[in-house]
Amino acid sequence: MPGGGINKQRKQWKKLKGQYLFNEFALAKVFRARFIDALNAQKITIPNKVPHKWIANVRHVGKGLSALKYLSRYLYRGVISEKNIVSNKNGRVTFKYINSTTKETEYRTLKGEDFLYLILKHVLPRGFRRVRDYGFLHANANALLKLVQLILHVKLKPVEKRNRAKFTYLHCQSEIFIR
Repeated sequence: MPGGGINKQRKQWKKLKGQYLFNEFALAKVFRARFIDALNAQKITIPNKVPHKWIANVRHVGKGLSALKYLSRYLYRGVISEKNIVSNKNGRVTFKYINSTTKETEYRTLKGEDFLYLILKHVLPRGFRRVRDYGFLHANANALLKLVQLILHVKLKPVEKRNRAKFTYLHCQSEIFIR
C-alpha cells in the first residue's frame, strides 16, 4: 500500500497520519474471515486446528525511493529473472538471489520440482489481481504516476537494453528475428 494518495487539484501528496494504512490486527482478522469463507464456498474441508487468531506481516518499508525499491521487487517483475538462474543440469536448478537480511548474493541448488514449487507459490490464484492494476499504478494511469513521481522527487534510472539471443534456421542458417 502506498500509504497515501495524490490530491490532483493541489498537485500535492496526502500522506497518512500513522505508519500504516490498516491496523495489522484488523487486517489479519478480515483476511482470515475472507479466506475461510472462500474455502467454504469451494466446499474445502477446514482442519480443526486452524488458529482463531492470525498474524498479518505488516512492515514499514521506508519512504520515497527505499519504499519504491522494496515494492518494485513484488509489483513489476516476475519471481526470478532469467539471468539469476545459474544452471539447470541433471534435474537440479542453481539460482542466485540477494539475502534480504545480509544483503549478500547467495546461491541455492534445488531439485527441479522444488524449484518449480517455489516459483508457483508466487502465482496469483484465479480472480486475484496484482497491486499495480489499481490507482496510480494502473496501466492507464501513466500521467498520474508521473505526477506522483514528480511530487515525491523520485528519479528512476533508465532501463538498460539487453542484447537478444540470436536464433538461426537449421536448414539455411539464416537468422530468425523474434519480437
